[in-house]
Amino acid sequence: MESREDRKKRLREKLAESIDYSTEKTDEEIQQLIDEILMKESKTAPLSLAERVQLRRELFHAIRKLDVLQDLVDDGHITEIMINGPENIFIEKDGHLSRSDLRFESGEQLQNVIQQIVADCNRVVNEASPIVDARLKNGSRVNVVLNPVALNGPIVTIRRFPDKPVMMEDLIAYGSVTKEVCEWLGKLVRAKYNIMISGGTGSGKTTFLNALSYYIPEEERIITIEDNAELQILGLPNLVRMEKRNANVDGCLEITIRDLIKTSLRMRPDRIIVGEVRGGEAFDMMQCLNTGHDGSMSTGHANSSEDMLSRLENMILMGMELPLTAIRQQIASGVDIIVHLGRLRDRTRKVLEITEVMGFEEGRIRLRPLYQFVETGEDAAGRVLGVLQKKGDLSYVEKLQSAGLQ
Repeated sequence: MESREDRKKRLREKLAESIDYSTEKTDEEIQQLIDEILMKESKTAPLSLAERVQLRRELFHAIRKLDVLQDLVDDGHITEIMINGPENIFIEKDGHLSRSDLRFESGEQLQNVIQQIVADCNRVVNEASPIVDARLKNGSRVNVVLNPVALNGPIVTIRRFPDKPVMMEDLIAYGSVTKEVCEWLGKLVRAKYNIMISGGTGSGKTTFLNALSYYIPEEERIITIEDNAELQILGLPNLVRMEKRNANVDGCLEITIRDLIKTSLRMRPDRIIVGEVRGGEAFDMMQCLNTGHDGSMSTGHANSSEDMLSRLENMILMGMELPLTAIRQQIASGVDIIVHLGRLRDRTRKVLEITEVMGFEEGRIRLRPLYQFVETGEDAAGRVLGVLQKKGDLSYVEKLQSAGLQ
């Protein structure tokens, strides 16, 4: 007796054979073809209504969507989808990592989905160029790694962002930050303090940056620059969004984050928001912060506020050969506040520390801790308990005073 998976595979092949690829087909026409195939199928092998509805959806997803991944991508509770070859799919749902029952029937089926994803972004991935970043139509970020780099089959990682942008009120409700600190940070944003947000992978840096952006006055002109468009900034009418471009087979040259930062300076920005600094563009970002573009913000990978400074030093050296003293002076002059985020052992995301950059003295950048998360224990469910304790007062208050906020 034919298994359900074998039947689905046979019907998918029959559907593919019946489509005339010389003309563009609408979704309605594809669904009509599927209905005709299922009607013929039910005459030889009866289908229940539930089976027919499910097969109709799965066949449509296989041709027009992302096959077995589509239901996962549509699930608003899933934040991460990890495909380790055709048979191993893992998901992070509501903060918990688990293995999905779904699988691809073959490596070829997974390859077809990968090529569909990258083609929609006008990018290419193959053995000659086995690593690519892309994004889905819903804004989800995609990373693909193929053979010969990926040894256990094609690797796909999809970071799914919330359908509705996370606001500061949501972060307060999640326990990520306190209302007092949110209101204080809001004042700093309105007063145009330059803020760096640091943290590890999955700590919520982009989410926090997005939430902070809602404190920006709506009359300002904002330019966002990203590797892959992830920010969901709303309520700012004079918003310009730019995204880097990789070189492609059509002969289009690469446009880097550095290129975008340089051109943004000619666009009369009030603030420049760089989604994440990873390399030599950190030098151009520091140039922006030191040439009158106050209120700018960015994120970076680091293990602490102090580590963020070291990372910035290394990234600037990747883009420009300068004496270390000059680099540290640039950072100390440009960055006002570092907000460090982390993910605790219970998978919750927290603001772990907020640090003021005090300036450059005796060859080092001086830091002053303002807030620090102090763990107090665990509850019965294993959730980490703690408080974001105030450690000191802001020293550099001139911007607050100039903005009339103190």
